[in-house]
Amino acid sequence: MTSAPSHEQRFDWPLCQLAEELVLQRLESFVERNAFARSLSHRMRDETGTLLIDWVDHLVLPASDEKPFRAAGYTDDPLADAPAGQHALWHPEAMLPRILLAQNAGPMVLALRVESVSVFLFAHGLSLAIEGVPLSRYRWACITEEKGARLDVVERRGYRGFVHAGHAANALEAQLDAQEWWRHRQRQFADDAEGWRHTHELLDRLIALTGRDLACHIVFAEERTFWQSRNRAACVQKARQDRLGLGWANHDHHTFRSSRRHFVDLMRALEKLGFERRERYYTGKEAGWGAQILEQSHEDIVAFCDVDLLPEETELDFSREQLPPSSKLGTIGLWVGLHGESFVQAGMHHLECRFDHELLQEQLEREGVKTMKPFSDLPFLWQAFTEGERWPVKRERAQRLHDAGLVDDAQLRQFMQEGAIGSHLENLQRKGGFKGFNQKSVSAIIAVTDPRKQMAH
Repeated sequence: MTSAPSHEQRFDWPLCQLAEELVLQRLESFVERNAFARSLSHRMRDETGTLLIDWVDHLVLPASDEKPFRAAGYTDDPLADAPAGQHALWHPEAMLPRILLAQNAGPMVLALRVESVSVFLFAHGLSLAIEGVPLSRYRWACITEEKGARLDVVERRGYRGFVHAGHAANALEAQLDAQEWWRHRQRQFADDAEGWRHTHELLDRLIALTGRDLACHIVFAEERTFWQSRNRAACVQKARQDRLGLGWANHDHHTFRSSRRHFVDLMRALEKLGFERRERYYTGKEAGWGAQILEQSHEDIVAFCDVDLLPEETELDFSREQLPPSSKLGTIGLWVGLHGESFVQAGMHHLECRFDHELLQEQLEREGVKTMKPFSDLPFLWQAFTEGERWPVKRERAQRLHDAGLVDDAQLRQFMQEGAIGSHLENLQRKGGFKGFNQKSVSAIIAVTDPRKQMAH
C-alpha cells in the first residue's frame, strides 16, 4: 500500500486577507478613474452575477508596490515571462490576480481575462486593434485609458506569461485539427476499458500535435462545451456571460467522476496534460468517497476528481494505485455506472465558477433555474449546486448494474422511466483569496445527490 507525498495531502490553505485587500484597493482606485471599467463592473454584477475581481488576469503596478505585495505573500512567478521593464509576481497560496511590476512610469493596467478578445470587442461594439495573431498563446487589446488607468482584455491558450508570439509553421492547422478531433471524438463504447484505451490514444495524438499545455487548453474548452450542451443552467448562465463577451473565464474548477477500476486512468490522462497533484480527500466511512485535486499551472485549471472509497482505504494513494473491485456502489460509482466515465462518455459532473452567490441565485431564479441548499456556507467559501439536470439512462448500462446485483428491480425500473441526475452548475464565492475546499461540506452534498436518495424523495 503506497502513501501520497506529504505535499499532496495538504488541507491547510490559508486565508490571505491582506493580499486580497491590497488587490481590492487597487481595483477600487482603478474603477474610480476608468468609466468603462466602472460601468462594466456594474454590468457584471447586474447581468451575470459575477464580481470584477474574479475576471482579473493581472494588474500592472508601479515598482513602489513591490514591498507591500511581497509582505502580503506575493513572490516571483517562476513560470511567467514578462515584457521588458516588468517583473511578474504571484501568490502561491491564494487565488488572486498576478501582478506585473513596471520599472518605468506608465499607467496602472487592469487586464481582464476572457475566452476571446474579439468576442469581447464585438459584444461591446468596439473596433480596436488586437495584439497577437488569432488563436495564439496570448492576445490582448487596450479597451480604454482614462486618468492614468488603462483597461485591457486578454485571452490565453496554455500560456502563463505576458508576451505574445506567432505560430510556428503548420502549428495553426495542427491546433484546429486537434480541436476537431477532441470535439468529435467517439464517446460511447461497449466497454469502459475500451473507451479509456481509445481516449488515451487520442490524447497522445493531440499532445504530439500541439504540445502539452495547448492540448490541455483544447481538451478543457471542449469538455466545458460538451458539459454545457447537457445542462440547462449552464446554457442560461453562459448566454448571460456571453452578452458581455466574457465566456467561461471565471471557472474555478472542473469536476470529473470515475469508477474505482479506472481512476488511475483518469490520473494518467490529467498527468499527460500537465496536471500536478494537490491535496487529496479521504472521507472513508463518513461518506464513502475520496477525491484527488490537481492543478495545471500553465493553463490555470483545477480538476476535482471523485471516486468511491472504502473505510480501510483512507491511507491509500488511490491516484497511483488501482483500487480493487468492490461489492457495492457508492454515490460516485453509481453515477458512473449509470452515465459512464466523466472523461470518456458522460462529461463533467459539474463546472464550478466564481460568482456573487446571492446575486446569482436571485438572477437564475428569474430565469427558472433553482439553486439547491448551499453545502458550504463559510465566511470565506460559499458553494451550492443548481438543481440537477436529469439525463436518460441507457438500458444496457442499467441492466449491467442490475445483473451484477448492484441495483434492484425497482431501481432499474425507475432509472429507465425517469433517468437520473447527471450534472449541475456550481455557484461558488471565495473570499480572502482562499484556494482550498471544505471537505466536510463536500461530503454532505455528495451524499444528498445520491440517485437512490433522489428516488426515495
